[in-house]
Amino acid sequence: MDFAPQTRVRLLDIVLLIVAAVSAGFLVVNLVSPNRSIPALFLAGLAFTASLLILLGSWLDPDRIRASQSNAMLTLAGETLESMTNRGLDTVSAQEVCELMLPATSAIAVAITDKECILGYAGRDKAYNEVGSPIQTQATHTVIQDAQMLILRTQEEIGLPLRSVIHAAIIAPLFKGEEVIGALKFYYPSSVRLTETEESIAQGFAELLSTQISANALEEQHRLFTSMELKLLQSQINPHFLFNTINTISALIRTDPAQARELLRDFATFYRRTLEDASDLITLERELDQTERYLRFEIARFGEDRLQFSTSLGEGVRESLVPAFLVQPLVENAVRHAMPSEGTLHITCSAQRTGADLTLVVEDDGLGMNEEAQAKLLEGGSSKGLGLALKNIQERIRGYYGPESYMQVESEEGKGTSVQLFLKGSCAW
Repeated sequence: MDFAPQTRVRLLDIVLLIVAAVSAGFLVVNLVSPNRSIPALFLAGLAFTASLLILLGSWLDPDRIRASQSNAMLTLAGETLESMTNRGLDTVSAQEVCELMLPATSAIAVAITDKECILGYAGRDKAYNEVGSPIQTQATHTVIQDAQMLILRTQEEIGLPLRSVIHAAIIAPLFKGEEVIGALKFYYPSSVRLTETEESIAQGFAELLSTQISANALEEQHRLFTSMELKLLQSQINPHFLFNTINTISALIRTDPAQARELLRDFATFYRRTLEDASDLITLERELDQTERYLRFEIARFGEDRLQFSTSLGEGVRESLVPAFLVQPLVENAVRHAMPSEGTLHITCSAQRTGADLTLVVEDDGLGMNEEAQAKLLEGGSSKGLGLALKNIQERIRGYYGPESYMQVESEEGKGTSVQLFLKGSCAW
């Protein structure tokens, strides 16, 4: 059986501890025994001393100490990242981070602030530093203003009241990009605790938090960007579709009042859903319902002999979460750009799960396009119509699911077009 290096080191430590304990016991028994054996005592003493020296050497080995510290830092980094994921730096995540960091240093208290208030506090004097209360020390304001870490060795420098048990501190700025947005503070009972190690730990933690804050801010900006694109898409409802649908319903009022009433109810539901599905993920079933609702207007306009829609869905895909307006724009553009002058346009939507990933395909048997037109679409060369729809969808799926998600378009003149969407981890949301 093969063990990892860290496991082998632990097993060696255990063996050496057992040897030391057995040797020590043997020494004690032989020392009190009237029939003691000098050679046995010598060998036991040698085994005890050797095992103890090897253990001390192993424990004090600089590489091992650094490895242990690095492992502890990585573990703590993962825990703080988990606290701040999807929340950023607020009172809940800041309090969790303070409680995580306190045992990792020789400080007696850890605090996090924004520019004005305490966001989190763990350790001694917590009663005097309630979350949400204003920053009490001028030193913290100085760090935020100057963007420089301060090492404070007296209560006077910190600006704390004499009743406090805190007599030294390290205060480091927290950044979001280039902007200082708060401070990370480590408090100590004495300036003796302010070693180079503690300074390095404080600076490292501040840089770690700043990196996570900046990363969360970038992710939020990306989310806002995709949300703004979606709102833009919503605001660009095709006026021709609007007028054509109203004219179709008006004509049906005379020829088929029952169908006109049904379409009018669908029309109201369609636009209400369009406005409701603003930015959050929705189930694929809801997206397909909205798509089919849209197609009912087009089928009423062109006739069932000219337009048909079908789905082929794998097990469990209906509950998968997808961005709103993912399928409908593709189907809408197929109706607008792929319908032949004669015959029926067939549009199919299929979806399959592979683990947590979702593959979604919208295809038609319409007019299709040549390679030059395909290249222009995929390179973002078109600023309206199908080009804008594809660009918007591609940006949004990458914004939600990361760079491993993609869109692929295949088309052939006279045979139709297929748009494949691969959503990485979609079913894990």
